[in-house]
Amino acid sequence: MTNYETLYNNVIKKSLVEKFGYKNPHEVPKLTKIVLNMGVGDAVTDKKKVTNAMEELAAIAGQQPVITKARKSIATFKLREGMPIGCKVTLRSARMYEFLERLVNMALPRIRDFHGITGKNFDGKGNFAFGIKEQIIFPEINYEKVDEVRGLDIVICTTAKTDEEAKFLLTSFNLPYKK
Repeated sequence: MTNYETLYNNVIKKSLVEKFGYKNPHEVPKLTKIVLNMGVGDAVTDKKKVTNAMEELAAIAGQQPVITKARKSIATFKLREGMPIGCKVTLRSARMYEFLERLVNMALPRIRDFHGITGKNFDGKGNFAFGIKEQIIFPEINYEKVDEVRGLDIVICTTAKTDEEAKFLLTSFNLPYKK
């Protein structure tokens, strides 16, 4: 078990039950998955950029990403249906908790001019999405091998029914965001 998984089971669950008064232990909110998505706009002209992005995302996530392909053609962007335009990876269970721990304790403090993550990114169903402008904030990325600084989208999915429950859950994991 990872540190954050132990923290959730021993501390956060109890505080959620105290605050929201759940009767059934199965209705206590928990993390279900974390999705990392990296779009590569220049992949239309250079296919190697997608493979570089995949290698970087694999180093960050600790698991092999999947190539995402264009769903429809857009002539102004010279994009054809089925062309590779990015990559994504879905983390669950132990890898999810391990990634969240690295994100909160190592990566987010390395962001330049860090003002927190805006809290407007809750979707009303307990899921939290935010973007990172530079993939180089993760310590797994080797600066010498980076050909281009890319952004990264992170979606944290929970079983919370309301945003208030999700905010309390993520705040308990020390995830910073503005209220």
